[in-house]
Amino acid sequence: MTSGADLFVVCKQCGSEVSPYITECPYCGNRLRRRAPKLPRAAATGRTGRKGPAIGGLLRRASPGSRPRPVRSTYASHISETRPYATIALVAVSCAAWIAFHASVSLYAHMALVGPLNREWWKLFSSQFAYVYGWSTFIVIVAIAIFGWLLERRHGPVLVLALFFGAGATGALVATAVYPLPIVSGGNGPALALLAAWAVPDLRALRADSYYEGDLLGAGAIAALLLAMPFARGFSELSWLAGVVGLAIGLIVGLGAERLGEAE
Repeated sequence: MTSGADLFVVCKQCGSEVSPYITECPYCGNRLRRRAPKLPRAAATGRTGRKGPAIGGLLRRASPGSRPRPVRSTYASHISETRPYATIALVAVSCAAWIAFHASVSLYAHMALVGPLNREWWKLFSSQFAYVYGWSTFIVIVAIAIFGWLLERRHGPVLVLALFFGAGATGALVATAVYPLPIVSGGNGPALALLAAWAVPDLRALRADSYYEGDLLGAGAIAALLLAMPFARGFSELSWLAGVVGLAIGLIVGLGAERLGEAE
């Protein structure tokens, strides 16, 4: 539809060269702009003989008669073309554990952290999959699925798994240090860690009064629900302290990952 040299936009997140008439990068999903720019009229380009100036320094001019080839980094290609296997595995194990607990009630005592640790160190990691009540299980697993997928798309599966188990184990350790008879089960702490790590870039953009693509209002509502559930009647197996620890760890890890991304 246009004549002359073709222009393309360089994605700031993955470095791919994409069309200037799209709002999201097709390779990494990064938000490029709020609205797609209007297509230039053929008559206008015919009179001037050239196109408008570069927008924000992101437009580059290609050689006449050639189509710009997208430069796809290995990292961006890997994230965009693979499924979130780590998040899928965490959700699948959580659902399977909930079914197993209802089939064999005694299994819960071997995985949940109830009372002193007593050298049963595996409970620091297995307690994150120990669920009792249906509503709390559904809410926590949905939060893990949503924010685990979003974070895995941005940083890969290793960070998701490390943050999930690291935040859960740390929250359980803090609970055992604070309470003589702690009760820690469920993944509200890891879910809050994943949520906080994902929200860090948008929180920084909000603080800088710049555009951000995420739904911070919805994420804040989910975070408030996860923090409040341990105080609700019937959800006593969830630890509020583990949730607060998970939220803090998620903010720290998310900020560190964002700073490393900027350094690269």
